[in-house]
Amino acid sequence: MRAKIDTDRFPEWQPFVDAVQQRRPDAGTWCEAWTVRDIVIHQAGNAEELARVLRGHLEGQPVGTRSFEEREGPLRAMNDADLWNALQDRMATLNEVAEAADRVPADADVAWTGRTMKVPWFAEHMREELALHSWDVTGDDAAAQARLGEPWMTTHSVIAVGKPLLVKGAKRLEPGERIEARLRVPGTDDVVVAAENGSVRIELADPDGPATLETDAAARVLLLWGRRPADPSRICSTVGPKTLGRVRSLLAGY
Repeated sequence: MRAKIDTDRFPEWQPFVDAVQQRRPDAGTWCEAWTVRDIVIHQAGNAEELARVLRGHLEGQPVGTRSFEEREGPLRAMNDADLWNALQDRMATLNEVAEAADRVPADADVAWTGRTMKVPWFAEHMREELALHSWDVTGDDAAAQARLGEPWMTTHSVIAVGKPLLVKGAKRLEPGERIEARLRVPGTDDVVVAAENGSVRIELADPDGPATLETDAAARVLLLWGRRPADPSRICSTVGPKTLGRVRSLLAGY
């Protein structure tokens, strides 16, 4: 019998399953150049690696994070049915490891892809991956927007993932070029992003002065991850096309 995937622990799991199963594996998505099958491969690899690294920490035998190619290569060789079973098996394993992690200090730092994450962030990161890639499949339906708009999604994107999300865009800067921007959602903290000379910064801050762009919470998460809402009017700005273009170039995602 397949191990259980706790939908209280991973409430984004079932919406992801529903989204994927309603489309062909070869159907395109909002994630550039990825089909639904590519997203399933990515998610299975994410679940496997998050469980593997967190389990190593829990057992006192730390392991390094493998590259995407290392974890996804074997999955790409599977047929669609075996791949789907692999995703469910790896999610169930992550569920078990995350449950075991409830019994250890939550503030411990665990090495993950060149940075560290707190123990609870491992399950939270999988939740974010499920929410984001559900949107990649469905687009801007109301349920997807609601999931992306939850406050924890912004916090996790900034605190746990923020700097890696800016590295790709920062590589496009000209020598000596500097970008700083405030991404505002009314009634919440600003997300402040900055990049110069190969260094990046991202943080939550009290609203102060004019915003570079103003949008809703779901669209801001999409922007941080290098995506765009289908309706461009959800993004408002008065800084002009040159500045806004530079900022959106910085927000390139992985």
